Amino acid sequence: MEASELLQLVIAGLKNGSIYALLALGFTIVYAATNVINFAQGEFYMLGGMLAVFAFSGLNVPLVAAVALAVVTVAGIGALFERLAIRPRKDADPMALIIITVGGSLVFASVARHLFGSDALPLPEFTPGPSFVFAGAAIERQTIWIWVIVTATVIGLTLLYNRTRLGRAMRACMENREAARLMGIDTARVVMVSFALAAALGALAGVAVTPLTSTRFDIGAGIAVKGFAAAILGGLGSPLAAVAGGLLLGLIEQAVIPFSSVLKDVVALAVLLLVLFVRPQGLFRRTRKEKV
Repeated sequence: MEASELLQLVIAGLKNGSIYALLALGFTIVYAATNVINFAQGEFYMLGGMLAVFAFSGLNVPLVAAVALAVVTVAGIGALFERLAIRPRKDADPMALIIITVGGSLVFASVARHLFGSDALPLPEFTPGPSFVFAGAAIERQTIWIWVIVTATVIGLTLLYNRTRLGRAMRACMENREAARLMGIDTARVVMVSFALAAALGALAGVAVTPLTSTRFDIGAGIAVKGFAAAILGGLGSPLAAVAGGLLLGLIEQAVIPFSSVLKDVVALAVLLLVLFVRPQGLFRRTRKEKV
């Protein structure tokens, strides 16, 4: 394999891995606040792309405004989902809550199919133009946008967690939600904000990738598996580890393509099972020792 071909695989891996990282962050944020895996995260990804296309093509909203409208709307849907579906059963067994999120994902996909149809829907690139060429490898302009979005998200979350009262409350809930509640933190508000933020990140990923792949009502489940695998690979509950897991999963997927392109679609499941068996806490998350 030539160096330019290898570089092209790395670029593709980092592109896909960045999308997985945004989804993994959504899984991690909700899990940290509730100890629940939100399998509706993939549908937030789908809804982000669908709503952006609808706003741009159906309502003739400028592209920038369509993207912002889609992300804000899906964040609101995430908050509403928590308020109506999760909060009434907040004391239920975690498995019951997980099943609720699976049911929610089916509802979202069904509603999207009835509202937007079953055809693939396109969205123009944020900045149209030819790809950039670096060392013989092509880099699409939309790929650069994806990297910028992920970088800005990581910086934004770092500032949120370290510089704001809400972020400190979210970190406290990550450590111990019951102790945070006893300290006067409004944990119900933190959980709702966590769902809204996770939904916004999923929508942002969906909007960013739609110009490259189009979007359909049924893409949520597949991408959710990859986002969840990335979160587990990095370390569920740690935002930075989730980002690292997403990027690594993207690179692993591309690494198997020269041997068999068919295997690319099963890498996420294989990685998920391997990590759960060998290192359940993830590759980049340290286990905490508690004094008794």
